[in-house]
Amino acid sequence: MDQELVALAESGATVVVGAMATDLWQSVKDGTLAVLRRLGPDRRRTVAEQLDHNAELVRDAEHPEDARQALFAFWALELAALLNQDPSLAPDLARLIADHQGGRQHLAHTQRNTAHDHGTVYAVQHGDQRVVRGLGPDG
Repeated sequence: MDQELVALAESGATVVVGAMATDLWQSVKDGTLAVLRRLGPDRRRTVAEQLDHNAELVRDAEHPEDARQALFAFWALELAALLNQDPSLAPDLARLIADHQGGRQHLAHTQRNTAHDHGTVYAVQHGDQRVVRGLGPDG
């Protein structure tokens, strides 16, 4: 298989699993099914059921990012097989990726912050945070 199609399938898988169990899910799921519109209703129904089942696995997982990582390989293989079967799907998949890649980038980050003893953690992800000391009655 063409390396370009493999890379496209992997990018598509990243977008698909990255959106599972997030606010972007319905849009990405609908977009994925639209990409696969030429496969016929039975195959599309099977893919839709698989997508829903996988999204449930992510939603119910204790560590959703671990579930997404486990599902990535499956969806990369699935999308690569579909592109191999019908390379004309590539532009539609590329458009889906472009439309949702920004949201995926925000979903891919994990942050764990821990304070011990009397420590304080000030943490933010994807934004700004101001910490101002000395404005309260004690300081």
